Parts: sequence; structure tokens; C-alpha cells
Amino acid sequence: MRIPIKNIPHFTNKVHFTLRVNYIASFLTIIFGVLCFTILKISQIIPYVFIFFGILNLINTVLYSKHKSLSLTYNISSIMALATAIIVTLYSGGINSPFIFVLALIVFTGYISTQTYGRIYLNLNLLIIVLIYSQSVAQFNFTENVVPLESRNLFSLLSILFSVYLLGSVLGKNLVKAHQELLKIRKENEISIKEKDNLLKEIHHRVKNNLQTVSSLLSLQSRTSGDKKISQIIKSSQNRVISMAMVHEMLYNRKDISRIEYKSYVRELGEYLVRSFKGKENNITLNIQIPNIKLGIDTAIPLGLLINEVITNALKYGIKNEEYGEIYIEIKKLNAKDYQLFIGDDGVGFPENTSFANSQTLGLKLIHNLVRQLRGTIVRDNSKKGANYIIAFSEVNHQFNPVASS
Repeated sequence: MRIPIKNIPHFTNKVHFTLRVNYIASFLTIIFGVLCFTILKISQIIPYVFIFFGILNLINTVLYSKHKSLSLTYNISSIMALATAIIVTLYSGGINSPFIFVLALIVFTGYISTQTYGRIYLNLNLLIIVLIYSQSVAQFNFTENVVPLESRNLFSLLSILFSVYLLGSVLGKNLVKAHQELLKIRKENEISIKEKDNLLKEIHHRVKNNLQTVSSLLSLQSRTSGDKKISQIIKSSQNRVISMAMVHEMLYNRKDISRIEYKSYVRELGEYLVRSFKGKENNITLNIQIPNIKLGIDTAIPLGLLINEVITNALKYGIKNEEYGEIYIEIKKLNAKDYQLFIGDDGVGFPENTSFANSQTLGLKLIHNLVRQLRGTIVRDNSKKGANYIIAFSEVNHQFNPVASS
């Protein structure tokens, strides 16, 4: 059994991370804009762009509490940051501007959000960088460097500090924290999965024990009954219970508690039925041709009951007394969900006009209804001696159809 990863704590961390980065970036750009006015003596475009971005981004972040759309908040911030970075880069030296590295931060935050956003911003920024380079080397520049010559080194220093601080102290720190939270959630989920697996194993074990108890009671009832016909009916019911108990026993004893290896199950069931009807020393050959397939419990149990009925009929009516006989069971996988079962014996068979749907025999009625439960079809294979069938069926998932329904 598998349970879904807890996405709510992860989403909460993502919200806190995005909002935190937005707030810090907004305050830093406003401070950067003020420094441009006061220390760097930049009086054109750049400081206004910084302050304008900071204020708008603060408003955008606050509005998240109203619309609760993290994607909307992130994309508005990213588009504004991209526009701000392009304008500041163009007016602070173009391709030689130290502020151009902020474009890489936008790509980085894109990949933190989703891989799709990361790819979009990566390709977009690559194109923008090429265009900035083209504009810088053109004979006629549309923009000029508005940073005073004496302030350019200090502007470069502040730009690099701004980029490094956002990358390391804000993005890096929050990424590590988010990664630690994800590891914690993963560990909790692994513990939860293990607990649920153990619980399911215990349930399979208890179901198997309860079915074995029912089988023992039926066996006791069969031995105390004076009527041979009633004893045979009880014995048949006991075998049906055992065929179901075997499924739960196999699920309990294996790592995969949702699907069982069907070849080993059919062999074990067949050998049990032969011993039950013919004794340990017998003349019955089991010819089992089943690939390494695994079936879920919703398919394994009705298919096991069907195989039980066919083998029981073969041992009771087809291969009589101490005669030699062969029971043939083959399963072919047609595709991911569909299969074919070839099953039968080389005994005396039964009349060709026998109908599964209209038969008054409980065993044949059960076969008919079990085939319906498996969403399949059954036809007689008259090319072989004895009673042989070709059954097409599909794997069933979490559906319940009473086998005794009409």
C-alpha cells in the first residue's frame, strides 16, 4: 500500500518562502534606491525604478492575503523584477553592468517555484542578455550609463552585495530550511507507510486465521455428518474457504502486501485440492503454465475460487477413482489488464449442451458468476478431451460483485 505525500506542509513552506523573499527583496531595493540618491548621486531613472519596484512588490505581497494565489503573486513579482533588472542594467552599463547578475537570480527563483517557470525565465533571460549585448555594441545606443563615473565602483560593489545577499542569506537559507522540512516530511511518511504496511499484514494474518477457523469448523461438521452427500457439500465449501485463506496467507508472508505471485498460489491450491480429493498418493498430474505475474486481491480471490471450482469438478467427476489424469492450467497475459485462462482436464467431460448460466449445479453457477465478476467470458474448448475452458478476464480493482448473484 502506498499513501500520498503530505503536500499541505510543503505548500505552507513554499508560501512562507515566497512571501519572505518578496518582503526582503522589496526592502532591499527601496534601500538601494535611497542609497542611489544619497551616496551614489544617481539622479536619473535607476533610483526611481528601485523604489517603484519595492513599493509595488510590497503591495503585491500584501495582496496575497486577499486572493491566496501564490502563483499570481510569484509571477507578478518575477515580471516586475525582470523589468526592473533590465532597466537598471541598461542604464548602468548594459552588458558590462554588474546588476546583470540579478537576471540569473530570477531564473534561479523560477526553478525553485516550478521547473516550467524555471525554463521559461531561463530562455527569456538568455534572449534578454543577447539583446542587451546587441544594444551595447550598436553604434547607436538607446540608453546611456547614468551612474556617475566616480560612483561606478561603489555601484558595482552594492550590486554584487545585493545579488550575493539575496542568493545566499535569503534564497539559500530558505532553500536549506525547505529541504530539511521536506526530509522531515518524507521520514514521517516512510514511518507512516511502514506502520500501515504492518497493520495490513496483521489484517491479512487475522483474516487467514479466521478463514482457517471456519475451515476447521466445516471439516468437523463434515466428519460428524452421517449423510455422504451433505459431507461432500460441506467439503466443497471448506475448499472454497481454504482457497481464499491461501491468498491472505501469501499476502502476509511477502513484502508486497497488495499483489501475489499467482503461479505459486495456483500450484499450492492445485496440490492441496488433489491431496484433499485423491490423497497424498495419487495419479494426478498438475500441468501449470503461468508466467511471473502478480495479481491484486480483488482479482486473485475470485480467480482462485473459479480455479478451485474447475479443479474440484475435474477431481470429482472428470477423473474418476484411481485413474490417471492431467489437470492443465495456463494463463496468458494479453496486455496490462487483460488475461486468458486455459483450464481443464482430460477426464470424461460432461454433456455439450450444459449451460453455465442456467445450470442447477452450484459449482457451474459459481463459475459463471465468478467469470462475470472478473468482467470476462467463458467458452468450452471442444478441441481437447475432457472438460476444458477458455476464460478471458480482466484485472479487477476494488469492485465487489456477489458471486452468487443471478
